[in-house]
Amino acid sequence: MAASNDGDAPERFDVIVVGAGIMGSCAAYAASSRGARALLLERFDLLHHRGSSHGESRTIRATYPQAHYPPMVRLSRRLWEEAQADAGYRVLTPTPHLDLGPRDDPELRAAIGNGGATVVAGGAEPSPWPWAGVFRVPDGWAAASSELGGVMKATKAVAMFQALAVKMGAVVRDRMEVVDIAKRGEGSILVRTASGEEFHGAKCIVTVGAWTSKLVKSVVGMDLPVQPVHTLICYWKVKPGHESELTTEAGFPTFASYGDPYIYSTPSMEFPGLIKIAKHGGPPCDPDSRDWSTGAADLAEPVARWIDAVMPGHVDTAGGPVIRQSCMYSMTPDEDYVIDFLGGEFGKDVVVGAGFSGHGFKMGPAVGRILAEMAMDGESRSAVEAGVELEPLRIGRFVDNPKGNLSNPGDQGQ
Repeated sequence: MAASNDGDAPERFDVIVVGAGIMGSCAAYAASSRGARALLLERFDLLHHRGSSHGESRTIRATYPQAHYPPMVRLSRRLWEEAQADAGYRVLTPTPHLDLGPRDDPELRAAIGNGGATVVAGGAEPSPWPWAGVFRVPDGWAAASSELGGVMKATKAVAMFQALAVKMGAVVRDRMEVVDIAKRGEGSILVRTASGEEFHGAKCIVTVGAWTSKLVKSVVGMDLPVQPVHTLICYWKVKPGHESELTTEAGFPTFASYGDPYIYSTPSMEFPGLIKIAKHGGPPCDPDSRDWSTGAADLAEPVARWIDAVMPGHVDTAGGPVIRQSCMYSMTPDEDYVIDFLGGEFGKDVVVGAGFSGHGFKMGPAVGRILAEMAMDGESRSAVEAGVELEPLRIGRFVDNPKGNLSNPGDQGQ
């Protein structure tokens, strides 16, 4: 679709989206849903496993230490439902959500308050709670339950949004590595690929995940602090006799454990008899030259120790995780997203969505709509109406403070 036949002028698009992970696929769907002629470009095969949007599952929760995320989660949850209704099938299975960790952990306390969670263990008035028989809550810890949780089928969800975008008229092209984005006058953007193809658009949205810093550096010379890291998804064997207890059908929750390490989990769902429990984060990596085994022990052993302390009667750690899957995060110093105009000579013609820091997948539909509205309208009305604050996500926060929204060197992000 780069050019029409018979030597006519190249086809022009209203919006060109670079990067077809969850954010780019949602942005293409949002733009095409409004009647825009959208083009979605992916440097690898569609639904590849080299980035951050593949795999079996991701979680959704509203319990965030940062107050600016719960409104985005609620917007996204509504948009997930709308997209599933358009598609005619589901990719999100609702579950409860459980947060636990040291009672005096400030991030846990803030997450409970911001997400409207209810303390069910470790509070002033202990009482029976649904999963008391599964979790051994250590002394000095608390646990809080909330209703807004769920498991998303990751690769299936990306495919759904791509299919919906095509249904709305979008053009999707894979094996298209974008190497340059240039301005060609007001409201005119030229996108070039490594194979020499050129695409012309009025606006451009950049959602290339772990490759963001490289592309932004080559386009405008800006050092955008988005660091790719290698992480490991671990599936552990459920102990015999407990397989049905830890499933979505049994109402088992997604959960997160605060402190060091930060642990997250989804119920037993995609692999019967196995449960996904993993550690947030990992070592820095280069997305073009990854060591796929990097950090395997460092990322699995802390999880095993956590399981032995908190879920010893239900999950078996002998021999380590049964399945290990590599993935990447794109980390900012403060672990807040980057959602902003690229600026400079591009003004408001190029929008960047990046640095989702291992907690962005759930936000895909909201981020996609916000990016599409910013590109097409110069602002996001959906963000305003939903009470989503975008100021903490601006690129400019790194100008005077390389740590962005972190106020002092000892702070850590989500």
